[in-house]
Amino acid sequence: MGRVTVRRPVRMIRATGDVRRPDALAAEEPLELRVDGKALAVTMRTPGNDVELAHGFLLTEGVLGSREDVASARFCDGVDDQGRNTYNVLDVALADGVPPPETGVERNFYTTSSCGVCGKAALDAVKLRSRFSPGDSPFTVRTEVLAGLPGALRTQQKVFATTGGLHAAALFDSDGSLAVVREDVGRHNAVDKVLGWALLNGRIPAGDNGLLVSGRASFELVQKAAMAGVGLLAAVSAPSSLAAELADENGMTLIGFLRGDSMNLYSGEQRVLS
Repeated sequence: MGRVTVRRPVRMIRATGDVRRPDALAAEEPLELRVDGKALAVTMRTPGNDVELAHGFLLTEGVLGSREDVASARFCDGVDDQGRNTYNVLDVALADGVPPPETGVERNFYTTSSCGVCGKAALDAVKLRSRFSPGDSPFTVRTEVLAGLPGALRTQQKVFATTGGLHAAALFDSDGSLAVVREDVGRHNAVDKVLGWALLNGRIPAGDNGLLVSGRASFELVQKAAMAGVGLLAAVSAPSSLAAELADENGMTLIGFLRGDSMNLYSGEQRVLS
């Protein structure tokens, strides 16, 4: 696995004077994802939990529906100038009978850390249809439980505490316990890692959990939640207009500006109990 953080010298300018010292930065490296030996996408990510990332990505692109859809996942081919494995190329072999990704899933360009849908080969491939219905999710949660989630998430953001440069995502239960937390320089990667963990642990569809993200709720994050059958997405920051529309269309609960004991409820009021 590559480095999660990188230390670099920095000149810190303060009113009290300048200080020079090493600073910890969140690592950002490319990961090339291959399916059955064929290059599918390159995403800029923080190294770590790459197998989860690949499973989550393929789940949210409609390629996978269960962990049994994957025969193997292994690092390959990526080496540095000294011949050492960079762990930046991952090949996923699909199980027999699992259809390969459709052309619309392929990326003409790499996926940046800020955009997970950039480079889609066709515009009509952006909006996917889930094999799991988020509207069927029986998940409910009380407002006081939701209020405690951002603080609980922050205590588990270990790399963020060191660098201040990572997004986080988590699956949580109705009592507020966090089933899994993942960090990444890309918010969509953090969500893919969480959903990949759920897939590998036999928890897809994830209708019995809510999904929490540390930043804003974009269209692609709502789409990823929908593709995993998640019925409730809560974000610390704002949603976009398309995110709210997509959540409503899929019968999902969308919460934004989850800060302290206040929050905005944009859709799916039946899952939030006072």
